[in-house]
Amino acid sequence: MPLFGRKKKEPEVVVAEPEAPQLPPPPPTDERGWRSMEDHRDYLLDQVHQLPAFGQQILDALDLSICEDIESDVDLPGFDNSAMDGYAVHFGDTLGAAEDAPVTLAVMGEIAAGDWSDEPLPPGTAIKIMTGAPIPPGADAVVPYEATDRGTEDVRVFAGAREGQHIRRRGEDVSAGDVMMRSGARVGARDVGLLAAIGVDKVMVRPRPRVVVLATGSELVEPGLALSNPAQLYDSNSYLLAAAARAEGAQVFRVGLVGDDAEAIKQAISDQLVRADLIITTGGVSQGDYDVVKAVMPELGLTDFCEVAMQPGKPQGFGLIGEDRVPMIMLPGNPVSAYISFEAFVRPVIRKMMGVEPLFRPQVRAIATHLLRSVPGKKQFARGLVTTDPAGRRSVTAVGGHGSHLVSSMARANALIVMDPDVDHVPAGSHVPVWMLDEVS
Repeated sequence: MPLFGRKKKEPEVVVAEPEAPQLPPPPPTDERGWRSMEDHRDYLLDQVHQLPAFGQQILDALDLSICEDIESDVDLPGFDNSAMDGYAVHFGDTLGAAEDAPVTLAVMGEIAAGDWSDEPLPPGTAIKIMTGAPIPPGADAVVPYEATDRGTEDVRVFAGAREGQHIRRRGEDVSAGDVMMRSGARVGARDVGLLAAIGVDKVMVRPRPRVVVLATGSELVEPGLALSNPAQLYDSNSYLLAAAARAEGAQVFRVGLVGDDAEAIKQAISDQLVRADLIITTGGVSQGDYDVVKAVMPELGLTDFCEVAMQPGKPQGFGLIGEDRVPMIMLPGNPVSAYISFEAFVRPVIRKMMGVEPLFRPQVRAIATHLLRSVPGKKQFARGLVTTDPAGRRSVTAVGGHGSHLVSSMARANALIVMDPDVDHVPAGSHVPVWMLDEVS
């Protein structure tokens, strides 16, 4: 028998490999493998989050979403003050005054805006007072200059005053404790004035998303440069998308153009990750041999490419790129397709990041001025020009054709005509849904 037993072999510990990160399951598709526009839009919105709030000076907070309820700590006005240049009086001393029978009062001095005195106004006297100056104790009306002879030692009053006449009462505009702004509201110019009036100099807001815009395609040339051959064209997409993102309040970095070179595209995107909350690309997401974005972006992060049942804008791409999983929305390269895709998908994402409601364009109804045709099975977007008659009725006329390269008609349009997949035509005189592009929401 051995003195020592054989050492038992320790059981081998199996370390499970961590699961590779993946995007959430994609939305369902139809028998053609296409997603609905609404499902794809909701899928993108589920992958992005509101940006963290931070303190911002009120002027710099213009157009941003406020993240706190703002209560006033003060009354507005903070004291009874004069609404007119004139004389503070006891209104009873002026009763019966008329042009042919003026009342004469001794003038006790003058009160300018910013002056303060607790000394009461004696009966039978008046005191000259400027607009915004505090009403002295005892006075209960202001007689405007126009109803007096503007005397300095004595003043003749030609019209009797009413009690409270031309006096702004303390707190009649705002009372301490009143809620001035609710969390989620967007700070407008008049809100900035109100916040300043109640003494607020800084508010918590969500920042402007940093949006990087990049166009791909070896055929593209910067505006202002010469085209070297007839097959080249000027880049309009990156300017269009950058302007649209800026109009929504984003801080935009237009990177410029990248040719159809895999390494150049990967390098350009990687270089932008450090300063981007969202990246928008246009071009390279369809089925062509030179659609390089679709081919190389899976090397940089989690990607999802799909076809959406809409026209224009069928090919779409999305990704969470780099270690920080920066959201990236990859749009088709035709200008109209890119813009309508921005309206359908990118605009709601930017507004969610900013904490701005509503996320989507309000859909209103307009009367078609002529027959509108659509392609069944796809949500069709046509460029439209909406006019409104004196009674408030909207009418819409399609401008340009359906081609997704027709830039001039897009510039003339002020609306998108929306026809659902089950619609093949809209008769003249019938109502049709439209997205109003120039209305602020």
